[in-house]
Amino acid sequence: MAVAIVTGASKGLGLALAHGLAGRGWDLVLDARTADVLEEGAAAVRAAHGTRVVALPGDVRDAVHRRELVAAARGLGGLDLLVNNASALGAAPLVRLEEQPLEGLREALETNVVAVLGLVQEGLPVLRESGAGAVVVVSSDAAVEAYGTWGGYGASKAAADLLAAVLAVEEPGLRVWAVDPGDMETDMYAAADPSGVGGRPSPESVVPGLLSLLDRRPASGRYGVAGAASPETVAPGSASPPAPASGSAGSAGSAPAHAHARTTGPGR
Repeated sequence: MAVAIVTGASKGLGLALAHGLAGRGWDLVLDARTADVLEEGAAAVRAAHGTRVVALPGDVRDAVHRRELVAAARGLGGLDLLVNNASALGAAPLVRLEEQPLEGLREALETNVVAVLGLVQEGLPVLRESGAGAVVVVSSDAAVEAYGTWGGYGASKAAADLLAAVLAVEEPGLRVWAVDPGDMETDMYAAADPSGVGGRPSPESVVPGLLSLLDRRPASGRYGVAGAASPETVAPGSASPPAPASGSAGSAGSAPAHAHARTTGPGR
């Protein structure tokens, strides 16, 4: 059986993707910061699909927790897919740069960049053993477009995009995809922009595009998958403002993306 780690998987895009992968027979290690919500989601995945699901509550910024996630994957047989979905906004609601709390920016960078690299470093030896290892970094429109109030979050996602691009160069045996899921209706978006809630696509609508990447295994790069069964490479630039991806606040992430666009003003 193939094995995946999905961070920020208690709700939103992380949980929707967990269902999508488990529906294909994948065994899973799921992370989020809120233990009871994570276990509830994991139990639903187990009941619906019958695959092995390990729920490990914790903060991806914690090196011990990252080691536990990879150890759990080894216990299931290895690691074929690492999905870095956990994200932090850095301020909620989002604010202009003149008001951006520096501590919030540090949290966004630690969660969206430093923890991503830390988990990649921890998982690389097992991913290399897979023979078909893949890394997904959930990105956002805000990583490539300048939207008012999305500066701190967007800067962290831009850094994560570059990290993914360099990893792809250094690890040609892996597939490394920075994925822009587009605008979605998530708790994280509601926290980022309370005025823009309602009428956005569900996280479930993004899952077919993500699964298509696994089917087609295109070259490493940046891809938009919002509502797409067959994702296309996203060119840097989007007419509408971004919107955060999915995921639970804290460990899971909601990130603005090209297709992830914050359709009602800056943000997703």
